[in-house]
Amino acid sequence: MNKVILVLLDGLNYETGRSRMGFMNHLVEMKKAQFYKVISALPSLSRPLYETILTGTNPIDHGITNNGINRRSKEESIFSIAHKAELKTGAAAYHWVSELYNKSPFNYMEDRIQNDDAMNIQNGIFYFDDAYPDSHLFLDGEYIRKTYDPDFLFIHSMNIDLVGHLYSSESKEYKKKALEVDSILSNYVLTWMKQGYQIIVTADHGMNSDFNHGGIEDDERHVPMWTIGEQFVSADCYEISQLLISPTICRILGVAPSKKMIKEKFIGIK
Repeated sequence: MNKVILVLLDGLNYETGRSRMGFMNHLVEMKKAQFYKVISALPSLSRPLYETILTGTNPIDHGITNNGINRRSKEESIFSIAHKAELKTGAAAYHWVSELYNKSPFNYMEDRIQNDDAMNIQNGIFYFDDAYPDSHLFLDGEYIRKTYDPDFLFIHSMNIDLVGHLYSSESKEYKKKALEVDSILSNYVLTWMKQGYQIIVTADHGMNSDFNHGGIEDDERHVPMWTIGEQFVSADCYEISQLLISPTICRILGVAPSKKMIKEKFIGIK
């Protein structure tokens, strides 16, 4: 059985991922990774797109249509499907992910660290400050990986999005933060590769020059995706739908996608 790590770099638009993520694109040059443009669902907002990525359904169907809707997901997610199949799940992520798949509302005093085999996310470390350092976030994810050995691990960083809201996607600060996250990834990805993980690195939405996102422009909706691992192959496609991520991960994990996930198979897997 294959184990999967999904890394979500919140707010990273496609052009910045293509031009500033030197290590990740080095893997592509060395034919150790594949690179795609993902077209996000709409609206290009965080909480709706967490749900889209992790359930393979559109906001009009899953009902999380803005960032202010705080409730548990009503859909089958990668977490719930894996849990029902008796696979182990883990996450180091923003607290909205806990609210969607474990507990809503998030209790800051009690819910930061969760270890409960009955939960969809069985082992989780959740942060609630957008400025929580990505360096610490990836260490949280690595702690979960080494300690609990999940079959599906979700690592979700927030600093690129935060800097984009403060300075815009055209700023030196935004581009510098992308470089920093790329450097952080270089500390982990080769180890994950050597240990046989199947890895997807992508973003939920992008960022525009107006310090924001939520609309339909390319810099808000087009995001990068890198795939790494023996189960991935070079595909003839260049642009893919965000709806393909969830069923692809399910297939790699060896579990059936939900009935609501699109039946189309991503041609970039064996």
